[in-house]
Formats: sequence, structure tokens, C-alpha cells
Amino acid sequence: MVSLKDLKTLCQELLFSNAHINNLPIILSALSPSSPPDIAQEALISLHSFFLPLLPEIPSSSLYKQPRSEEDPEAFYLSWLHTKFHEFVNLLIEIVISHISVEPIKHAAVDSIMEFVKQDKEGRFNSAIYHKFLQSIVRSATSTDLLFNLLATKYFKYIDMRYFTYISLDKISKDCSSTTIADDTKHHLQNPGEEIESRVKASIYMIYKIISCVPPLEELDEQQSYEMWSKLGFYAKDEKKKSSKMLSSTRICKKFKPRFTKAWLSFLKLPLPLDVYKEVLASLHQNVIPYMSNPIILCDFLTRSYDIGGAISVTALSGLFILMTQHGLEYPKFYEKLYALLKPDVFAAKHRAVFFQLLDSCLKSSYLPAYLAAAFTKKLSRLSLSAPPSGALIIIALTHNLLRRHPSINFLVHQQVDDLVNGVNAVEGDDSRESESESNTDPVPPNFKYGVDPFNNEEGEPLKSNAMRSSLWEIDSLRHHYCPAVSRFVTSLESDLTVKAKTFEMSVSDFSSGSYTTIFKDEVRRRINQCPLAFYRETPTSLFGESDFPGWSFEGRQIGVEETGKGDETNSKRRRIECC
Repeated sequence: MVSLKDLKTLCQELLFSNAHINNLPIILSALSPSSPPDIAQEALISLHSFFLPLLPEIPSSSLYKQPRSEEDPEAFYLSWLHTKFHEFVNLLIEIVISHISVEPIKHAAVDSIMEFVKQDKEGRFNSAIYHKFLQSIVRSATSTDLLFNLLATKYFKYIDMRYFTYISLDKISKDCSSTTIADDTKHHLQNPGEEIESRVKASIYMIYKIISCVPPLEELDEQQSYEMWSKLGFYAKDEKKKSSKMLSSTRICKKFKPRFTKAWLSFLKLPLPLDVYKEVLASLHQNVIPYMSNPIILCDFLTRSYDIGGAISVTALSGLFILMTQHGLEYPKFYEKLYALLKPDVFAAKHRAVFFQLLDSCLKSSYLPAYLAAAFTKKLSRLSLSAPPSGALIIIALTHNLLRRHPSINFLVHQQVDDLVNGVNAVEGDDSRESESESNTDPVPPNFKYGVDPFNNEEGEPLKSNAMRSSLWEIDSLRHHYCPAVSRFVTSLESDLTVKAKTFEMSVSDFSSGSYTTIFKDEVRRRINQCPLAFYRETPTSLFGESDFPGWSFEGRQIGVEETGKGDETNSKRRRIECC
């Protein structure tokens, strides 16, 4: 390898005169991921300074043609420069994705590549080099988070960089098939026995890291301009000449959103790993749907995810709810699937806070059928028996809102057995009370069993759960809950919730993030009228006081104990005298 001193001499000669153009291959041979940092830095900076002014003369890859004869030396010279330039670009990409390159050299290589992308002919964005750069990052397995942070902080703030990033990711996602990865495995992998599936999975991870680093296009003012990395940005040359001013944000969004949409759709069609799948579903409603040109095209992806069940359905609920409420998506079995998600493990889910807030929003419509509102209310009350204290607080808040929004199910609060026997679901007014007393004389059906809840907790369809024939006895049992916060909070259901003027809806978000820690902190901060003391105000005369057994008197037992004690004392004295 050439020494640093000789390399500096060769670089100075190359930059000073084209007569030393033959120094170019020697300098290129000194640049590699395994080169010493000082030599790599000197070669990189010199080659960058040499090629940058020559970019307008070097033919692009799309227009490049191999000269047919040696009669035109200028054409052969440009062809040779084209080959050496792309050799230099390939070396820069190898340095970026190599695990043995030091970080300063990697950053310098990225900056050099981006300058070549920027300084193409007539100020155009060199999408070919940029696509090759991103494709190499995706197919490598050694890219670090520092590289993605550099791209996100330094380059993805430019609109044209985002625009061409989405174009490249769209192509890369479509090419990320088993055949493509298999061909890449044969040429690039050092270990031929590595499975193709692992390469596909690694490429998907890389695509997700890049696409999640690109910030979406914000809604800017009409007069606000966008910052471009290249001179023309993503406009054509004739389009740029039409107006000396920047195009409006409306026109830019019109060009930007289709590329954003295509890139995400191509990515979502890939076989996503489970952890990436969950992260995408959790952020889809915030980072993707608002910026798509037509969000309704995500309905198939979201409905399939929602039908899976479990944690996947919980994370898919946010995006599906937005499509239904804001974009007119019709999903007939939405409430049946939502009802099936109400299981004890939902209180331990990672996104339980968002789930319960969406559950409250989904059950807010006044057009909800009574049987559906009753089924959800009864299902929640049954879950309160096995839910942790934080979950019981959420259930009480949801039950409070459901009873207030849907007065037709208030009979569930205290439904009489006679009402169940005769099929009466509500008792209102004096006339209904008279009819109730008259119906008490009717014979009880032979198949009716007193004390048995007709609600079928295992039924998946709300209509067949018999919730309308049941009552909320589970909520009443929470009055004796071991957690004081739950037993106090359940008293909020004692007021008449049908009078909306005197009641108010509870914010589920105040309870959806609760835990044992938050309950303990609230109890510690709570101010009480009388502090419980650790000593007795009066000396106790018995093990249990009268307040522990209301309605019972132990005066006779105390007298008998005293008399027995006296008799034993006199007998012992007599024994002592006799012994003496």
C-alpha cells in the first residue's frame, strides 16, 4: 500500500493538472473500508474534490453508451471517467455499510455521496446514485443507528430528499422478494449457508428503519416555502422555469402524497416480522393515515389485522376506528370483534390506555342498539371480578358512561327476579309497579332457576349473550372491594344517571393508565379528616370490642368469667391452707 506522504503527492498532482490523470487508479486503490483512517481520509477528500467539478461532463448512467471505436479520444476519456467515478461511488457505499470503518470516515463518505446526489447536471437530483445508496443500506446487515440518525437529522429535512426516498423505498420494497434476496445472497454473503428468510427479514427491518426516520409532510401555510437539497428539487427543468417563485404547498403536497402512499403500501405488503407488525399498527393512525392521498386503501390491511385477535387487534383498532369515523369505511362486524377483545388479559396489554379510550368512543353513539350496550356493560362488569384495582376503576368509569348515554339499559342496575321470569326488562312509574305486583301471581316457568345469572359470558355474539335478562350484580360486589379506591369510586353509580343535567360523563383517560403505583400515590396524597393512630385511646378490657360485634352483648359472659375467676381464687387459697 502507498504511504501517506506519497499519497498526498499523488493527490496534489492529480488536482493540479490533468496530465497526472493516471494517478487516479492508484488513489482509488488506496481507498477501502480496511484502509488506515488517515490514508482513507486523504484519498476520499482528494477524489471528492477531483470528481465534483467534473460531474456536468461525466455522462449519467441512463445516457451512458460505450464508444464503438477509438477514433474519438474525448468520448473514451469521458467513458473512462464514468467508470472510475462509479467505482469511487461504490467504494464510498462500501465504507458506509462496512462494520470495520470508523465513524468519521463513514460520515465523510455519506456527505460525499450526498454532494454527488445534489450536484448532478443542471441542478437535477441524481436519483440513480441515491437509489443505489439506499438499496445497499437495506441489503446490508451492519448499518448502525448512527447512520440513520445522520440521515434523519441532516438530510431528511429537505423535501426532495424525502420525495426520492419514498420513490426508492417503493422500488426496494417491490424488489424485496425471495428471488432477489437469493441472488443477492449468492454474490454478497460470506456464509453461503445463511437462510434466505433471514435475509428477507433483515431487509424488512432496514426498510422500516429508513421509512420511520423520514418525517411526513406537514401542512404548511400557502406562503411558506419548502427547503430543497438540490437546485431543481423534484421538479423538471421546464416546470421550474415557469415561475421564479417556489410552488405552493398545495401543489407540493399533491406531488408528495402519492409517493408517500405508494412507499407505505409496498412496505405493508411485505411479510413483516411480528415486532415490526405491532409497531406499525400502533403508529399507523398518527404517522401514516393523516398523510396518505387515499387512506381508505388501508382497509384490507387493517381489517385483516383486526380479525387476528389478541394484541394485534388491540393495536389495529386505532387505525380502523379512524377509517370508520373519518373516511366512511363500513365494517359490519366491528362491534362483534370489539366485544371479543374484552378478555382479562386486555388489562395487561401494552396499549390498554389507547384501547379503553377507543372503546369509550366506539360506545358513545346514541344510535347503538340497547342489546349491544347491555352486552358491553355486562361483559365489563363480569371482567371486574378478576380485574386488578386499576382495571376495576376503568370498568366503573365505562359503566357509568354507558348507563348515562343509554337510559334504556338502566334496568340492569337492579333487575328483579320477577322481571326475569315474566320477560320484563324495565320497571318505570307507578303503572309499571302495579303490573309488576299483578305479575307476581303468575307461575314460575319450570326451567327457571333462582340465583342463576342468565348471562352467557362465553358467548361471542352480543345478541346471544342474554345480557338484557341479567343485572349488574358484579358492580354491586365492588362495594366490598379490598381496595378503598374501588369501593369509594363505585358509589358514583348510586346517583340517577338518567338525569343528564345533574350528572356528567367521566373521562376514561384519567383511569386508563392506572396501576398499583398510581393508586398508592393517590392514597398517599389524599387528605383525610381523621388520622388513624397506632395506639388505643382507651385501655382495652377485652380482645374484641363491642363495635366489632354490632347487636351482640357479652355482659353475661363477662360476669360469669369474673365469678369463675373469684371461685378459682378461693379454691386455690383453701388448697394452700390445707397443705400448710
